Amino acid sequence: MLTVNVHEAKTQLSKLLEAVEAGGEVTIARAGRPVAKLVGLAGKRPPRRLGGLIGKINIPEDFDAPLSADVLALFQGGNAANLSPLAPPVAPSQGPRKGRSR
Repeated sequence: MLTVNVHEAKTQLSKLLEAVEAGGEVTIARAGRPVAKLVGLAGKRPPRRLGGLIGKINIPEDFDAPLSADVLALFQGGNAANLSPLAPPVAPSQGPRKGRSR
């Protein structure tokens, strides 16, 4: 267990917290008399339980299917308001040019 005075605790708080997170304890003293103790709040995390979300998440069969033309157009800079089911895909945007214009 580490003991520090109040001034040192104020100036070295980050380092003291690291020591506590590593499992240590820090006692803070004023004029050599202990007045507080820093200890970690959380103990060890419980082990992860595999399969805990089974039945709670639904992944559709077509999850990794190619995107439809209208959705693909949105990713390529299209506007959803201008799309119709028969609209051709929008060409990718060139974006703003960098550097000086001539």
